[in-house]
Amino acid sequence: MRIAQIAPLYESVPPRGYGGTERVVAWLTDELVRRGHEVTLFASGDSRTQARLIPACRQALWQDPECRDTIPHHTRLLELVFQNAPHFDVLHFHTDYLHFPLARRQPVPNVTTQHGRLDLPDLWPLFADFHEIPLVSVSDSQRIPLPESNWQGTVHHGLPRDLHTFSAAPGEYLAFLGRFSPEKRPDRAIEIASRTGLPLRMAARVFDEERAYYEREIEPLLRDHAAMVEQVGEVGGAAKNAFLGGARALLFPVDWPEPFGLVMIEALACARR
Repeated sequence: MRIAQIAPLYESVPPRGYGGTERVVAWLTDELVRRGHEVTLFASGDSRTQARLIPACRQALWQDPECRDTIPHHTRLLELVFQNAPHFDVLHFHTDYLHFPLARRQPVPNVTTQHGRLDLPDLWPLFADFHEIPLVSVSDSQRIPLPESNWQGTVHHGLPRDLHTFSAAPGEYLAFLGRFSPEKRPDRAIEIASRTGLPLRMAARVFDEERAYYEREIEPLLRDHAAMVEQVGEVGGAAKNAFLGGARALLFPVDWPEPFGLVMIEALACARR
């Protein structure tokens, strides 16, 4: 089949550090190529893929210091996709809902994997208006807020079998992986680690829109617990494998309905709970 995979442009495919959606797109795309399909990936120009790459921007937008607005780049991405749409048998979108108005006005079969939370009230009128758009969920629970949508199936996140190293012996520290944001509850992770008396290593990113929260809520906690909490920055690839594999357990005290946490899957692959 001639398949188009359309990724968001925030991170490269796969991302160098933080990034879940783009990482899943990378695994899916390369596996489809391995199985003999003719795959084209629409993504940022610094992506690495076994498919044919059509770049919609020079580099991942969250890594580009010159990027001030992501919408123009995603508008161009969709134009590139629909210019080339007649050359494909199916279009597989991972761009939330940005493409919905264009997708319903063209004949090529398409499907959209929803990678994030769908419980936000702002989304309900939109998905009601675009009720015919074919969707794929990453867990059955993700569908609960939108039961009337056109769900085609659930495909749980998977990862390559040889990606992580199984480690039977537990390490000596607790691990927090993700980003410093209110819904990820890094404050709760620090509290849990403090109660256990175990050191905590935090591999997390601070987004610009969440920096005020980080400076107000998290930095004081990091100072107060400097003896037991270590910030290690973003990790990816082999560094993530070592980070998760060397931990005693993963702390993932989220405060929102996580649809299907990729971090938890990666931790379990390293035998961490």
